[in-house]
Amino acid sequence: MSRLIIDAHLDLAMNALEWNRDLSKSLTEVRQRELHMKDKPDRGKGTVCLPELRKGKVGLVVATQISRVSQPGSTSPGWNSPQQAWAMTQAQLSWYREMEAMGEMVQISNLSALTKHISLWSDETIDDDEKPIGYILSLEGADSLVNIDYLYKAHEYGLRAIGLSHFGGGRYAPGTRMEGPIHGQGLELLKEMAKLNMILDVTHLTDEGFEQAIQIYDGPIWASHHNVRKIVPNQRQLKDSQIKRLIDRGAVIGGMLDCWAMDIRFIDTVSDPWQLNIRLEHLVDHWDHICQLAGNSLHIGIGSDLDGIFGTEQSPWDMDSVADLQKFEAILLRRGYSNTDIDNIFNKNWLRFIEKAWEEH
Repeated sequence: MSRLIIDAHLDLAMNALEWNRDLSKSLTEVRQRELHMKDKPDRGKGTVCLPELRKGKVGLVVATQISRVSQPGSTSPGWNSPQQAWAMTQAQLSWYREMEAMGEMVQISNLSALTKHISLWSDETIDDDEKPIGYILSLEGADSLVNIDYLYKAHEYGLRAIGLSHFGGGRYAPGTRMEGPIHGQGLELLKEMAKLNMILDVTHLTDEGFEQAIQIYDGPIWASHHNVRKIVPNQRQLKDSQIKRLIDRGAVIGGMLDCWAMDIRFIDTVSDPWQLNIRLEHLVDHWDHICQLAGNSLHIGIGSDLDGIFGTEQSPWDMDSVADLQKFEAILLRRGYSNTDIDNIFNKNWLRFIEKAWEEH
């Protein structure tokens, strides 16, 4: 019997609206619709849809809203105003609501809903194909919050986690491939997030921003999709000192499956996962490293980031769809992990974190 999986980072609404993918359809149908499209490098190579999530028993996900603001002169894609970016996040929210109306998904925003949903996915008398995918709403990059008042609007509709930054410059904090501290309005945002007991996602922060966030923010902190800098030495990954700080805060770190974040040899749009033999097992090397620092398996989980502007061309070659996350069970057993460890990684660590965060509010 497959174990329940929680995936702490999937850009579902972005794929539905900006890639125009009908995620309620089968993966074969989604790929076939893109057979002759060349506008994006991952056309016809997507790995995620709602039927595949059910097939892989990925019954609960942290699903994003994502919409950046592009500063004048920036080469990073994005909207030209915060208002446009906010409108895009509202379109993404609308898509999640449509999936709820279809019975495909259900929003999880409090402890009672979480308990009910986990109970449903534990019920073996109901076929997994008949169960909705639960989603906890997260904002990847805070650019779209026009001002602090919009944080409260977002919390009202169920937003429960926020990462201040994404790639490049940001209105609230600089992100990946940048340097520098969290901006003044980012520090104000953190104060208001703490009042609402929202989860702070430190993924994509600069090293300086990470240190500020750890020192300033007294609410729950996680790293939804982050690998290890000792193995892949670039600023996007976590240093050992950062991992230790997260462990001390009771955080969970979600391992991501973008090949460049797993193996330093991989170069976007150039390398081939098969030629470099980059497999799912490569992520276990990152998990191993964190477990050695922690002395246990209580601080790692899955935050796959699958179809986060990449598909099979940039994923482990032994993974065709998100359902293949179940392959980690055999890999982990072979690597000496116990059944308790695997339960922790697949779902227990994220569940304990969320329950603790929401019980204390």
